[in-house]
Amino acid sequence: MRAFVNGIALDFDLVGRGPTLVLIHALGVDRRMWRRQVPVFAESHQVVAYDVRGHGGSDKPSGPYSLETLADDLHGLLDALGIERASLLGLSMGGMIAQTFALAHPERVDRLILADTTSEYPPERRRQFAERARLVETSGVDLIVPATLERWFTPEFRADEEDTVEEIRKIVLAADPIGYAGACHAVSRVDLTDRLGEIQCPTLVLVGEHDPGTPVAAAARIQAAIPGARLEVIQGASHLSNIARPDVFEKIVLAFLREGKFPLDDAVVDEALNAD
Repeated sequence: MRAFVNGIALDFDLVGRGPTLVLIHALGVDRRMWRRQVPVFAESHQVVAYDVRGHGGSDKPSGPYSLETLADDLHGLLDALGIERASLLGLSMGGMIAQTFALAHPERVDRLILADTTSEYPPERRRQFAERARLVETSGVDLIVPATLERWFTPEFRADEEDTVEEIRKIVLAADPIGYAGACHAVSRVDLTDRLGEIQCPTLVLVGEHDPGTPVAAAARIQAAIPGARLEVIQGASHLSNIARPDVFEKIVLAFLREGKFPLDDAVVDEALNAD
């Protein structure tokens, strides 16, 4: 499906019934990264999985983009679908968009799930993103793919799950250089830590144990800044924790979405992880 919002067209899937859950993907991929999660979450929720500006089937205007623009796109999509309030699940870049949206439109967010993401980058990481954007614009995405996969998956996962890694490799290889570079600029400028105390909705922070790009320390910084936020470290996973450990990822998310208390009780997580 396609919606025209904020001057562009966004491609999206709308699946299931119930409270709305929006899935926001990482830089350089598209909504297919949620392929395993969509049917699972759609058993209890109306799931919106969309391609961020510059990615997948959505329009790819020249950049640079900003996180504010990407959050405005999401706002327009929800308006176009007649959705007043939703829970947001964003991973990496998606988590940055979710944070930005929650700060700009707190009345539209029910629950917030921030996976393998950060609220700020040091100057050297900003420079790395600027260089990556320049490289992609001049030479395409091919040169960044090997290092990307090394960051996103552990050596063990790459060896044991070759088909899954190859699927993600093909998605990254097909990424549009203009859209990728435009989004790189948005990601490099994330600087939200000082404002996270304004977020009052129930918040879950997830991070892979071995995530090198947005490590446990970055997740802990977010958790400490958002009142009552819950942090869960997913053992054995790197950056794409929803793909590396989908069973654990899905159980924790569903437990958080079901639980009425805030913050999430330890017993709820334990029950989810130990379920048959």
